[in-house]
Amino acid sequence: MSRWRPPAPRSSAYITAEGYKRLNDELKYLWKEKRPQVTQAVKEAAAQGDRSENAEYIYGKKQLREIDRRIRYLSKRLDGISVVDRAPEDRNRIYFGAWVTLEDDNGETRRHRIVGADEIGDQPGYISVDAPLARLLLKKQVDEEIWLQRPDGSESCYYIVAIDYSP
Repeated sequence: MSRWRPPAPRSSAYITAEGYKRLNDELKYLWKEKRPQVTQAVKEAAAQGDRSENAEYIYGKKQLREIDRRIRYLSKRLDGISVVDRAPEDRNRIYFGAWVTLEDDNGETRRHRIVGADEIGDQPGYISVDAPLARLLLKKQVDEEIWLQRPDGSESCYYIVAIDYSP
């Protein structure tokens, strides 16, 4: 059995202005504050002598590799991403960045915002534009219904109650 994994599908190259600011702030923090702190700690640990049994040195080097990996990822990602910072002209349809209120068959409502793949997990209700639910919602209007095929084979029906583009 090999350890090879197929490459992950490429995510959409879109991000909201808030998401771009958050990723850019993370990059600046890692580059200007965190990396210099860890570098100094590694330097101090290296000055203690034998590096092969020095846990602080080994852990610091590992931490530096993780920081550098994240910096490389963020730098590449931010260079190749498009910031969507304005609402579409037709605000009656669902597009990237929209807040959508859905109602299921039981009358329960849920509110989602369609955002880029790099923004999910930050806020409750954020879904990736690449997610099956978001793909079904794109270009739909209020009072339309969508049918979502679940992984277990069942289907769920949702009604679009409201569309909003306010931040």
